Amino acid sequence: MQEVVPINPTSRTLRSTRMADALAAPDPSVRLQAALAAGSNPDADFLEALVERCAVEPDFFVRDMLSWALTRLSPDITLPRIRRELGSEPAQARSQALHTLSKIGDQRAWAWITRDLIRDADDEVARTAWRVAVALVPGDAHEQLVEELVLQLGRGNREVQLSLSRSLVDLGAVIDPALQKAAMDPDPAVATHARATELLRQDPQTGFDAAIDEAKRAIALGRDHVAAAAPGVAERSGTPGAVRTAGVAGTTEPAEAAGC
Repeated sequence: MQEVVPINPTSRTLRSTRMADALAAPDPSVRLQAALAAGSNPDADFLEALVERCAVEPDFFVRDMLSWALTRLSPDITLPRIRRELGSEPAQARSQALHTLSKIGDQRAWAWITRDLIRDADDEVARTAWRVAVALVPGDAHEQLVEELVLQLGRGNREVQLSLSRSLVDLGAVIDPALQKAAMDPDPAVATHARATELLRQDPQTGFDAAIDEAKRAIALGRDHVAAAAPGVAERSGTPGAVRTAGVAGTTEPAEAAGC
């Protein structure tokens, strides 16, 4: 009869504690080695320590190694724990959880990429949510996702806008109607971003800055045409922006939000 060797809970707790201590060491190189060790020897007992460290780890390379270590565990135990982090208050906890989901690549997580995450006030969280959503979206939900993503056009600085453009371009031709509509938006930031993204989809070799410059020229040219067709509008309104609004009023409607 085979002898059953009991599992020593004290030993498990001790290993988990040691791993948590190593992941919290002052030296980032020590933390990196600890995360590497956790991934090289996957152990479900390290799950909590890895997830908790993701929320507070300041070093980018260590964070990436933490996510890698989590991908080495069974998704059946990892995904439910990461899902809880998506609702965490610290922005880093949410963004790193999303990043880890992108590394795992399990389509079961698609339903967890909510519009709240796509619209998250923290740019890093939102950018990661866009990328994960595009990676996990099922074929029958592409248009739904596009409708949600275009609501973010014009948001943030260059890096944020570039992230959104890349995410949209990765969805392919399905984005064209939404971009053409957004390109007529009275908000110049939205219209410029939409036109630049359209240029990038048509010619992926176009640099983002060049696409933005070209979009601005196209919008400026369109505004000049409106002013020429309706002389005196600018003088009556008192602002150049009124000319642009007058030229598109009644032709566009705010995009409806779609659940993701």
